[in-house]
Formats: sequence, C-alpha cells, structure tokens
Amino acid sequence: MVRIGLMAGPKSPPNRRELMAGLGAAALLPIWPATGLAQGRASLALQAKADVLALRPGAPETPIWSLGGPAEMRFKRGDTVEVAFANELPKPMALNWRGLDGAAGIESLTARGPLAAGAKETLQLPLRHAGTLLCDLTLLGDGQARPTRARAVVVRETEPIAVDRDEVFLVEDWRLRSDGTAVAPGGDPRDSNLVLTANARLSHDITARANERIRIRFINGCQRSVIALKIENTDVRVMAIDGQPSEPFQARNGALVLAPGGRIDAFIDVTGPAGTTSTILVHDSKEARPIGKLIVSSEAPVRTAPLAPAPPLPSNGLPPQLDLKGATRPELTLGAAQGGWVAPSNFAATAPPAFRTKAGRTVVLALTNRGTIPNVFHLHGHHFRLLDRLDDGWKPFWLDTLAIEPGQTQRIAFAAEYAGRWLIESVATDWAAPRLVRWYSVE
Repeated sequence: MVRIGLMAGPKSPPNRRELMAGLGAAALLPIWPATGLAQGRASLALQAKADVLALRPGAPETPIWSLGGPAEMRFKRGDTVEVAFANELPKPMALNWRGLDGAAGIESLTARGPLAAGAKETLQLPLRHAGTLLCDLTLLGDGQARPTRARAVVVRETEPIAVDRDEVFLVEDWRLRSDGTAVAPGGDPRDSNLVLTANARLSHDITARANERIRIRFINGCQRSVIALKIENTDVRVMAIDGQPSEPFQARNGALVLAPGGRIDAFIDVTGPAGTTSTILVHDSKEARPIGKLIVSSEAPVRTAPLAPAPPLPSNGLPPQLDLKGATRPELTLGAAQGGWVAPSNFAATAPPAFRTKAGRTVVLALTNRGTIPNVFHLHGHHFRLLDRLDDGWKPFWLDTLAIEPGQTQRIAFAAEYAGRWLIESVATDWAAPRLVRWYSVE
C-alpha cells in the first residue's frame, strides 16, 4: 500500500521536502440514511461581500471579503443545486470550484465571464460525485484590496457511512500588517505576520465521546502554503483525497500533507479515556502551530468498544483502469508567466488551448516545474491519477491538485470524460507569486 501524506519521525518537525514527498507519493449510527441516487433540487445563495474576521485577540476585527452563504453547505450526491450568486463588491468576481467534475457550463472564465460589481446570476450546479468540495474567490483575488475566505461544500453519499459525526476542519492563512489590515495574495507580505485560522477561528476544538467515530474533512484553504496537519497521539485513517474515495490507509504519526486547495477525509476513532486532550498542529515547513484540540468528553462512551476498521467509501464511478497506450500526451511547463500562462484577469477565451483531446480518451500530462520553488497545479473538470515514475502504474487514489518540487517532472493521467473548455491553474508557493491559468479542450 502506498503511504501518502505521512510525516516521518514522531518528534522532528517536517521540512519542506518531507511535506512535498508526502504530497507527491502521495452499533453503527450512520449519519445519512441510504437512498437512491435521486435527482434532487436544492438552492444555495452566495454573496461576494465585505466581511470581518477576528484575527487578533482583544483587537478590532480585520476587514476581509467573503462569500457569505450558510455556515453549513451540505447536499447529497445526485442533487442539482441552483446557486444564486450576487457580487456586492466593487470589483468583478468569479467563483472557483475544486472537486466539481463535469460542470462545463459553470466553469469560470472559459464558459462564464467574471460577474461585474453589483450584478447577479444563477447557476445550475450538478453534483455527480459525493465528496468534499471547495468554493472560493481566488481566481481574481490576487492584488485585491482584501483577501477572501474559502467555503467548504459537503456532498454526502447516498449510502450509509460508518461514522457517528461528520465535521469540516478548514485551515486558512492570513498576512496581517501592524495596523491590523490584511495583505491579499499576490501582494508584498513584508512587515506582516502570519495568522492561521481553523473554521474562521484562531483555535477550533472538537469534543467527542469515547469510542465515537468522527469523519473529519480536512481542507487546506491557505493561499499558497503546503501544510501538514497532525493530531497528536491519534490514529488517523485516510478515506478520501480531493473529494474522491481512496484505498484506506493509516496516516503515520497522525499527520496529513495538503497542497493549497487540497482536501483529505479521515476517520478518527476516539479511543482515549475521558479528559484526554490531543493537540491539533499545523506545520508550514517552518514551524508547527497549535490550531485546535481533540477532547474526549466525560460523557458515557458511545459504545463499549471501538468500531472495526471501515470499508472503503462508495465509489463515485471513476474508471478503475486507464488506457495509457493510446493516450494523448501533452507537456506543460510550470513556474513562469510565459508559454501561454496568463493572470486570470488577462484570460481570453480566444487564446489557444494548452492541449486538445477527444472525449473518451486518456490524457497523460507531463508537468515540469522550471521555477525555483514548489509549484501547485490544479486541474478543473476532471480528477487524475498520479503515475509511477516509469508510467507503468498509478497511485491508488485520485487527485485534482498536485504540488511539484522545483526541477521536478510529474506525470498524471485522466480519462477525458466531460466535453468542454476547462481551466488549468498554476501558482508558486510564495505569497507574492501570481496565480496563472491556461485552458484545455475536450471535444
């Protein structure tokens, strides 16, 4: 079994290379009853608007921009969600979705232009797959007056899942100046301090009963940083990555590695006695910071003994095999604003695509980072497999986001199932680095 997202050594903090290696190698009480994959109708209102966030204890709140909307954005697989999006900000804005496959009609920049200040629009969001999604305003967020918050979108399975509770743990980073204002990504972070939040709090605790099983959807909502999340003295079983079920495996030392925008669903079986506290740490390759606690309550145990290991999550129907022999084989160079890469604000639908392929074919994409620092690649519209070095197999999980070391080439493969014009994103792991985009065509 391939061990991904794992940290080596119980005492020494991970360095950047370990973070990147983790990424590259990469009586049951079901929360949701089983139902058929019925086509439901749901609605969601999102507003790009001015907001505030408490980032300094005892000090005034920091002005930011956010998406508004409900605290819990939860739907079920098979739903079609009618999204009412309003832009109450003074700049054009565009929604950016992670984990949403096959929704070509709502793809920002390629299918829909940015929404003008004061404008409104309605989108139809087809939720083909269960999983953990992310929605944010990062496409046009570089260099804006204020940074923006991300929002998690949970799409639950239609089958019963072997957990007692389902929690989101969304980590975000902020760069604060001495006057309490925040620097937007793409801007100069000098003379600013790093502040991390979990679920919009400086510290987010999770309280559980003994022998309870919790599904925690860990999300890296940081602007540029690869992070490791670790729950001290706790076994963490990875069940899904980037919104797609994986072959379950135990995270060594309870640590998970996430690229910006990455998501990992983990099952935590709470086995400690009442009063046990486990610190939740986040590490950005420079230092580890506490960001919350897992606390065992004094209430009676949920059951007399922990549950048996859970089976894999239900498949979303992605192909079990990929035909690499007849694949389209484009190559992309990352790490420079050239070769067709542009800032999202300069994107033109008339620009030539990075590559074209026929619907139904496999694409094997070679990604080379020519920059001097790690680069994060994000593919819209499809999930991909990370290929082994010899292209003779792939890792037992799907991804939509991958961090690549400087000077390194990684190869990924995906089945071009959905026709349309899809974005590709590339950004270096530096706060001031620009987000860059291209697009590809499935015809």
